[in-house]
Amino acid sequence: MIRWTKEAEIGQPYWWDALEEVPLADMLPDSCDLLVIGGGYTGLSAAIAAHDCGARIVVVDAGEPGKGASTRNGGMVGAHPRLGWDRLKRDYGADTADALFAEAAPALDWAREFIRHEEIACDLQETGRIQLAWTKPHFESQKRLVRHLQDKTAVRVRLVERDDLAAEIVTERYFGGFVLEQHCGLHPARYHQGMLRAALRRGIPVLAQARVGRLERDGAGFVAQTARGNIRAGKVLLATNGYTGKPFGAYARRVFPLPSFLIATEELPATLIDEIAPGRRMMVETRARHSYYRVSPDGKRILFGGRAAMVDVDLTKAAARLRAMMCSIWPQLEETRLSHVWTGYTGFSFAQMPNVGEDRGLHHAMGYSGSGTVLAPYLGAKAAWQAMGDPRGETAYCETRLPANPVHPGGRPHFLKAVDLWYRTWIDGWENRRAR
Repeated sequence: MIRWTKEAEIGQPYWWDALEEVPLADMLPDSCDLLVIGGGYTGLSAAIAAHDCGARIVVVDAGEPGKGASTRNGGMVGAHPRLGWDRLKRDYGADTADALFAEAAPALDWAREFIRHEEIACDLQETGRIQLAWTKPHFESQKRLVRHLQDKTAVRVRLVERDDLAAEIVTERYFGGFVLEQHCGLHPARYHQGMLRAALRRGIPVLAQARVGRLERDGAGFVAQTARGNIRAGKVLLATNGYTGKPFGAYARRVFPLPSFLIATEELPATLIDEIAPGRRMMVETRARHSYYRVSPDGKRILFGGRAAMVDVDLTKAAARLRAMMCSIWPQLEETRLSHVWTGYTGFSFAQMPNVGEDRGLHHAMGYSGSGTVLAPYLGAKAAWQAMGDPRGETAYCETRLPANPVHPGGRPHFLKAVDLWYRTWIDGWENRRAR
C-alpha cells in the first residue's frame, strides 16, 4: 500500500513546485520570417538561435509553453546515442554511426555553454550518470559500448565491475555498469523557464493557447491558422515531438507519444541517501522497464521514473508500480512516503533516434526517444540554423530517419496496448529470470 504525505500531489510534477509566472505575448503578429510551433525546449532554443541570426520569430504553443515533457522529465543531461554503434552502423552505415557518436561531446558542451551564456539558474550539477546492468549479458553489451565510446567520442567513460558498484549505489540488483563522468543533472522546469525568459528578453513573441489547426502553403511561404488568429510565415519549424497531432499527420505517423511516469519521495535524511546512493549519480538501468532515478537537486528526495505502463493508466496504479520497483532496488525505502506522482509523453520514433530535416520550408527536429533534455534544445538550434542557411546547422542527425509504420496511422498509438501486454507478460519475466 502506498503511503502518501499529507500534501501529496497526484498528477502535479515535483518540478512545478518551483515554477514562477512568466507573462507571455497577448497578440499574434501578422507575419514573421520563421514560425516555431511548440514552446518546449526544441522550440525556444530554435527561436533564440534564429533570432540571433537576424530573423523575425514567433513561437506558438497549443497549451502552456513547456507544460509537456520539457518540465516533466527526470532532468538527466547527456547526449550519447540511445542505440549502440553496431545498431547504428547497420541502420545508417559506419560513417554516420561514427558521426553520431562523435557529436555526443559537442552536444553536451553546447548545452553547458548555452546555460552559462543565458545565465539560466537550473541547478546544473555535474553528477555523472551510471548505467546499471540488469543481467550478465547486459554487462557484456556494456563492455562493447564502452569500447566504442572510448574509441569514437571525447566522452569520459569508465566501466564499473559488480564488486565496485557499492561506491556508486548500494543494492544487490545489478551486475555492473559504466559511468559517463561528464553527464549532469538539472532542474528541468527551471531550465525551461530560463530559456523562456531568454526568448522574451529578445522580444520574441511567445503565445500560449495558440494551437495550429491548419497550415497551408502560400507562394514561397505559409499561412498558419491558429486559435489566436492567422499568421504568415516565410518558413515554419515544427517542434512538437511527443505532442504532435493534426494538421501534421505525416509527422504524427512517425513520432508517437509514449508515456513515462515518475514519483518523488518525501524528504529523506541525508544519511539515508548517502547510504543507498553514495555516488549521487543520475542512475539508469538496462532492463526493458528502463527505470531511471536520481537524487533531487536539493539532495533531499529520490525521484524515480520508469515504464509503469506503455499506455495511460491511473496515476495511483502507476505510483504503486514505480514504488515497488524502487523498493526492490532499495528495500530501505519500504516505509517511505510519496509526495508526487506524474506523467508526460516522450516522443519516440520507430527508429529510436532523433531526426532533423526539412520539406520545402517546413523544418523539424523531433523523435528524441527519451534523450531530449540535451538533444531537444541542441537539435532545435541546429534546425533553426538550417532554416537560416547558417553552416552551424550541420549535424549527423540529418542522416537518421523518421520511418512510418503501418501499426500507427497517427493519433493515439493504440498499438502500444499490445506492446505493453507483451512486455508485461513476457519480456519483464524473461529479463528477471536472467537477472537471478
